[in-house]
Amino acid sequence: MPEVKDIKKGMPFIHSLSMLKKFSLPLSGIIAIVFGTTVAQAQVLTLKEAVQTGLQNYNAIKAKASYVSASKASVKQSVKEYYPDLSVSFQHDYGTVNGQTGPLYGFRGLGTASSGQPLADQNWNAAFGALYLTNINWDFYSFGRAREKIKTAQAVVARDESDLVQEQFQHEVRVAAAYLNLLAAQRLTQSWQNNLDRAVALQGIVTTRVKNGLNAGVDSSLANAEVSNARIVLTRARDYEQEQANQLAILMGVQHQVFTLDSVFVARIPTALYDSGSSKQVHPLLAFYQRRIDLSNEQAKYFKTLSYPTFTLFGVFQGRGSGFDPEYGINDLNKFSRSYLKGIDPVRANYLFGVGMIWNLTTPLRVQQQVTSQKFISQALKEEYELTDQRLKAQLALSDNKIKNALDNYREVPVQVKAASDAFLQKSVLYKNGLTNMVDVTQALYALNRAETDRAITYNNVWQALLLKAAASGDFALFINEF
Repeated sequence: MPEVKDIKKGMPFIHSLSMLKKFSLPLSGIIAIVFGTTVAQAQVLTLKEAVQTGLQNYNAIKAKASYVSASKASVKQSVKEYYPDLSVSFQHDYGTVNGQTGPLYGFRGLGTASSGQPLADQNWNAAFGALYLTNINWDFYSFGRAREKIKTAQAVVARDESDLVQEQFQHEVRVAAAYLNLLAAQRLTQSWQNNLDRAVALQGIVTTRVKNGLNAGVDSSLANAEVSNARIVLTRARDYEQEQANQLAILMGVQHQVFTLDSVFVARIPTALYDSGSSKQVHPLLAFYQRRIDLSNEQAKYFKTLSYPTFTLFGVFQGRGSGFDPEYGINDLNKFSRSYLKGIDPVRANYLFGVGMIWNLTTPLRVQQQVTSQKFISQALKEEYELTDQRLKAQLALSDNKIKNALDNYREVPVQVKAASDAFLQKSVLYKNGLTNMVDVTQALYALNRAETDRAITYNNVWQALLLKAAASGDFALFINEF
């Protein structure tokens, strides 16, 4: 999870600005913070509603919430692993008890526990026997191993919880960016619809003048070409709008639909453009990276405890039954019974308590390398943390420049639209009176359409710049509190 990215796959967390150039005229700088997108409703969908719907429905967030629950369960498991082992068992057997003097090692558990007098000859006398056993073992001291295991499990919970928080933060930014992108696409579509309407109106004027012999026929061809071009560009705009709506639906976890968005706020300037955000707030992504470092350090501490011995308390209580009498094999080989009930009746009992210690002296040699490896992992995570911090700071500085540039364009756009509208009106009137040619009118039409599309994008870019700042500062409230 290096770089400023999506926590498990390395996807960039804050993407660079992209220019929408799907149309014949340039659409200056729409921010493409491509996190994902989600939202949907039949009536007007507000940005806050879109964000809340995305947080509730997005499967990635649900998955991370489940990871948190799993980690919490692991903490409970780690705590209970310190409990002593208490085992109860019994067995009923039927077999012979021929004994033989000699050593035996139950290699890998392959051995039997038949016990009896070593006799001169083999015999096949068999009877029932039984064993009833209660055993308790408690690793009561292992140099803090159990405690460190619990702390490691708790560090996993802290990491997964911060992962959930940063995923929610990222998704809030994704949905907001998708909402603004769709809103910009809708306004662009409306601008190109206006362009088509003007082209059709101009076509009617030109056709009338050509029919009356007031203009050359080539003017009619130019007008037809302009209408056709306007329809093609409008189709492209609608296609792009549908793509943005689909992206928003995915991020909201709803079916694809036509969204009616709240566009009122775009006509005003945010009040928090130059706010620095909460200076004490840690960026959710940095908090997640710090939790990863903490977990790695805890794992290294836990691995160290594996080098030390374990002290164990143990106790056994045993009852045994046998179909063989005590005199069997000494005086009389017939002193046994094949009765099942006699064989399973416990007639002897034993108990045992003790303290033991086990220490594999070669374990520290292996564990040392494991600890060293984990320390290198911790160092790598720290480097990733620093890289992420640098990128977020650079992104925050960039956002201030974006805000300044967006505001400059915001102030300039009305001048451009007014001038282009006046020019188009002037050229249209002159053309109607035969005082100018079709080329001049077409150029005026281009200028007006460019001004309107710039206005649609520029107003949106101010909010995109604020969203970029909120994403870089880790304070989404800086953006969402404007609504």
